[in-house]
Amino acid sequence: MTSPKVTRRHKESQSTDKNKEKPAPNKTDDESKEKRFKYGPLPSFANQRVWSRGILLLGVVIYILYFSKSTKETVLAKQSEVYIRRSQNVECSKQFLEDIQNYKGCVPQKCGRFVSDKLVTSQEADILLKLAIRVMAQGGSSGGASIMDLHTGALSFNDKFINVYAHNGDNNVLTPEERKIYQLVRKKIQTAIADAFRIEFNSLHLTYPTFFSRLTNVEPKTRHDEYWHEHVDKRTYESFHYTSLLYLNDYNKDFKGGRFVFMDDIDAPSKNVTVEPKKGRVLMFTSGYENPHFVERVQEGSRFAITVSFTCDATKAIQDPKK
Repeated sequence: MTSPKVTRRHKESQSTDKNKEKPAPNKTDDESKEKRFKYGPLPSFANQRVWSRGILLLGVVIYILYFSKSTKETVLAKQSEVYIRRSQNVECSKQFLEDIQNYKGCVPQKCGRFVSDKLVTSQEADILLKLAIRVMAQGGSSGGASIMDLHTGALSFNDKFINVYAHNGDNNVLTPEERKIYQLVRKKIQTAIADAFRIEFNSLHLTYPTFFSRLTNVEPKTRHDEYWHEHVDKRTYESFHYTSLLYLNDYNKDFKGGRFVFMDDIDAPSKNVTVEPKKGRVLMFTSGYENPHFVERVQEGSRFAITVSFTCDATKAIQDPKK
C-alpha cells in the first residue's frame, strides 16, 4: 500500500514537470497580434470578398445618383415667384445664325430665354382662359392634348381636327372683347421679344402655328397627343425664329406636372433648366438648336397655354384672327 505522502509528492513532481515542459509565451507575437486586432478580429464569412465589392459598388452608385440629381436641374422661374424679367443667355446655334442672318433687323444680340410676369394682366389671362375652355368644349382630343388655332379654325376633335369657324359660323367664335384682348396680348409679346433680343419690332411677323393648348394626363390616342417628346422648334416648324408661351393657369394649383424644360443638348442632355407655369407668365426664347426642350407629362388637372410664334420671313406671316 502506497503512503499518502509519497503519492502527494509524486503528483507535485508531475505538476512541476508539466510546467517545465510548457514553453514561455512569445511576447513579441502577442504584441503584434494585439496591434493587428486593436479593434477586434475582422469578421469572416463565405463570399466575403464578393459582398465587400458589392457594398462598395452600391455606395458609388448612390453617390453618383445623389450628386448628379442635385446638379442636373435648375429652375429659371418658379410658380411662387413674380419676375419683372428674368433671363438666361445661351450661345446661338450655328444653324440658327446661318438662317437668321438673311433677315435684316431680326438678328438677336444674344440667344437665350426670357420670362416675364408683368406683360399680361391676370384679367387678360382670365378672358383668354375662358375663351379656350368655351371653344374647346365643342371638341377636344380623345388623347391628352387638345389644340385650338384661331387663325385657321383648327380644333382637336377626338382623333382628328375640325374647322371651328365652319362648325359655328364665321362670326360666332370670338366676341369683340376676346378678339381685342387676343390682339393686344400678341402685340405685347411681340414688343417684349423685340426688346429682349434687341431687334426691330417690324422685323417680326406672327407665323403658323400659333394656338391654344390644353394638356392632360389622358393616355395618348395619336402621335399628336404625345406632347412630352424633346424637340427643337426650328426643326419642327421651319418658319419659327422666336417662340413664346403665355400660361393661362397655375402649376401645382390647377394642375401637376407640365413644367417646361430646356435641355443643354438634345442628343446628350446633362443639365435641365425648368420653367414652372404661372397664370399670365410669358416665356420667350430663340427657336433654334440652342433651345431644345420638352413639356413634362401632366399628372393631374388641365394645363392651358397659348403658343405665339414669330418669324423673320415676311412670306411666312399670318394675320390676327378677324372672325
